[in-house]
Amino acid sequence: QVQLVESGGGLVQAGGSLRLSCAASGRTFSSYVMGWFRQAPGKEREFVAAISWSNGRTYYADSVKGRFTISRVNAKNTFLQMNSLKPEDTAVYYCEADQMGGWSERTAEYEYWGQGTQVTVSS
Repeated sequence: QVQLVESGGGLVQAGGSLRLSCAASGRTFSSYVMGWFRQAPGKEREFVAAISWSNGRTYYADSVKGRFTISRVNAKNTFLQMNSLKPEDTAVYYCEADQMGGWSERTAEYEYWGQGTQVTVSS
């Protein structure tokens, strides 16, 4: 089993920044992908960014390219740096993980996820 815990959410004004953290514990594996997803009220969960743990390759949704950066430090910590935040970025952000060969923007393909952290951007 893998446990994921997100932190770093909060309330910020438009144009501001936040840094989300995802700490993994329990079973870990050498080749997996970590993803960040978000879900706004009344909407489906959507892909934000992903990083391949084995080669560090990163992937982003078009809506966050150039503003968000996903990164990893050691074997168990992943971050999402969010700059130039917009009110439409308001959502609960989830960290997800899976031992898949490549990567995916579909939340259904990730086996593990955390409890989420709320990000609210005021206009």
